[in-house]
Amino acid sequence: MSTLTNSYSTLASGTQVKGNIIAENDIRIDGAIEGEINCKGKMVIGTNGFVTGNINCSNIEILGNQKGNISCSGNVVIRRGANINGEIKTRTIEIESGAKYNGSCSILD
Repeated sequence: MSTLTNSYSTLASGTQVKGNIIAENDIRIDGAIEGEINCKGKMVIGTNGFVTGNINCSNIEILGNQKGNISCSGNVVIRRGANINGEIKTRTIEIESGAKYNGSCSILD
């Protein structure tokens, strides 16, 4: 798994948040979020992470669960064991064997 920068936020496993999140730096989600996420840095959804809502980010790596649309200006990586439902718009996408993805994907210029 890729490393986040030195300045990042974490939502720990067992934590639940309802509402929108705006992150200027990288963020790692190991808990549950219900709401939109706007992240200017890299976003990681850990194996225990669950996001219900749309995501707008620069890069994202998903190991957990996500329901909603993803708009990513850089790279989307969906790891083995991830479960994604929604539309993805990105420049590049990587889906590992064993990942589940149900939705449509558009590659941006």
